[in-house]
Amino acid sequence: MGKVKLPQLIKKGAEASLYLANWHGRRVIIKKRLPKMYRPTVLDEQIRVYRTIHEPQLMHEAKKAGVPTPIIFQVDAVNATIVMEFVEGKQVKVLLNEVESAERQRVCFGVGESIGKLHVYGLIHGDLTTSNMIMASNEKIFFVDFGLGEKNKELEARGVDMHLMNRALQSTHFRFAEECFDAVVNGYSKMVGDRAAKSVLDKIGEIKRRGRYIAERKSSE
Repeated sequence: MGKVKLPQLIKKGAEASLYLANWHGRRVIIKKRLPKMYRPTVLDEQIRVYRTIHEPQLMHEAKKAGVPTPIIFQVDAVNATIVMEFVEGKQVKVLLNEVESAERQRVCFGVGESIGKLHVYGLIHGDLTTSNMIMASNEKIFFVDFGLGEKNKELEARGVDMHLMNRALQSTHFRFAEECFDAVVNGYSKMVGDRAAKSVLDKIGEIKRRGRYIAERKSSE
């Protein structure tokens, strides 16, 4: 790896830790995937190497789809580490709690447009939460953390992606979750078309019903 100065831990997640650092005169984020003791050593290494290589590829594809993502400066597969651009801005998670309804809807409409661009291009983010979206100073919404993403055009995958977005809004922004998701859907429909958006919404309903059925089966056992 290149020379890194004063790394500061800013987030310790289930899969990786994020560090803010100075790297060759730039402020960067260093994402390091950590070994999982519960996995067999060889399998764990394979998973971490694969995701370390795969995530930057998806981020590059997202850019081609028209969705801003951080610039990747270095990928170190051996140490399961990615050095990427530090995006100056505010997490959408924080932003939505600070603005009025009209601005929330505008931001969420933009989020929906970006999700639509990904899906039209055949990309699934895999972890759509407002924590993984950053509103930059130029008002572009950057998507981050593609570690669970994939290339997939199947309706099921798109439905799961949007279902996760809906659940994230309900758990993090419950006071205005419905308003926000409606705006997300409107932005999404603009990009994919009304018919495709309806198919995804129908799939979300099916996913919810499956979840309730499984929960009921477990409670009755």
